[in-house]
Amino acid sequence: MDSVTQVLLGASIGVAVMGRRTALWKSVLWGGVAGLLPDLDVLLDHGDPILNMIRHRAETHALLLLTLFAFPMAWGVSRLHRQPQLFGRWWWALMLALVTHPLLDLMTIYGTQVFQPFTDEAYGLGSMFIIDPVYSLPLLAGVVAALRVKTVGRALAINGWALAFSTFYLAWSALAQWGVTQHARQSLQAQGLPSQQLMVTPAPLSTLVWRVVALDGERFHEGIYALMDGGRAIRFEAHERGGALAAQNADHPQLQRLARFTDGFFKVQRNSESLVVTDLRMGQEPDYVFSFDIGPPLMAGQNHPVAEQRSRRMDVGEGLQWLGQRILGRDVPPPGTVRP
Repeated sequence: MDSVTQVLLGASIGVAVMGRRTALWKSVLWGGVAGLLPDLDVLLDHGDPILNMIRHRAETHALLLLTLFAFPMAWGVSRLHRQPQLFGRWWWALMLALVTHPLLDLMTIYGTQVFQPFTDEAYGLGSMFIIDPVYSLPLLAGVVAALRVKTVGRALAINGWALAFSTFYLAWSALAQWGVTQHARQSLQAQGLPSQQLMVTPAPLSTLVWRVVALDGERFHEGIYALMDGGRAIRFEAHERGGALAAQNADHPQLQRLARFTDGFFKVQRNSESLVVTDLRMGQEPDYVFSFDIGPPLMAGQNHPVAEQRSRRMDVGEGLQWLGQRILGRDVPPPGTVRP
């Protein structure tokens, strides 16, 4: 999730765990700091855009390492505020604020390496978009209440209800994803399309519209489904995936990295003399966040050049207008596409 939401989640958890034991502003401050800390790995430059992508959400998002880090952090905070007797409570508050960061990230499709240092496998449920106001705004209300409402008991109650609602919304997103996945499989099978390698993720800012991608050798099939579509079969559009080109360059280290990180949801294209590899998980045809020029095909023994990121993003205004129409169940094509 976005860093602002992570700060709000950490602050809300800090208030909920510390309760009346310390000033609420202290709980908000240090819970928010703990919620933000894992994302500071974006400041690290690994010398290549692809490495920066796959090394994000790595060791700083490891559940074990964050749990251990909570000990010195809690010791420092409890001493700073002259509350050594609250070390244990501060540890619980900061540990939960730290570890819920990667747990929340797990709800997105990006991929989070929560079991570092034992494995660098990246996991992602993909039931939440990186920014969702329905999740974030209640947390904001709870944190504002903690800072502004003078009656402590009322402030704690508002924060608690906000945290509970946001947690319920996460469960709702997973349930909605499961339902759309079942419907997508039925639609694919009815159209004679494969459904084994299937990805279902929400459209931006909402869990009411979902994007479905199914891999099919040289092609991938993309469809959009809104909960207001009322069970209407999903219409899929086929797009070239560049499977043969990927097979010809299977030994390319950059291609191997992206193939593993995306669990196979990528496409390869040739742009003049260069190969362009695109992560199909974030974006929708033809606009994607992570697309990389990895240079020309490698000769034997040749080192690969530094990749160049070449993202393409949908026009925000047109995208929001389309999203509003699809939320209402109106079957309109995405911006930039022409339906035959």
